[in-house]
Amino acid sequence: MPDPKFEVQMLHDRVMIKADKEAERLSSSGIVIPATADSSNLLAWGEVCGTGHHVRTVKVGDRVLFHPEDQLEVDLQGVKYLVMRERDLHAVASERPEHGTGLYL
Repeated sequence: MPDPKFEVQMLHDRVMIKADKEAERLSSSGIVIPATADSSNLLAWGEVCGTGHHVRTVKVGDRVLFHPEDQLEVDLQGVKYLVMRERDLHAVASERPEHGTGLYL
């Protein structure tokens, strides 16, 4: 008998994120940096998959920047998600910034 499917609703200021896959990176000079290299100070990108009622600055579908060590992991139906507070997010990527740094990804 298959497991029942549940709808997950985040509470308070919690955000559920699906992190981008860790893969090899390329330095500006073209050197390949393997995924196993020390990246303790490296921030990661992910996509918001759920938000709590008190989250104000991000919405489902936004790409956000966060520190991978500031989160908790949960496995839902074979997919790994991260759960963290909204205040632990460092940046939100947008296609046309109305304000901010003016940097484009």
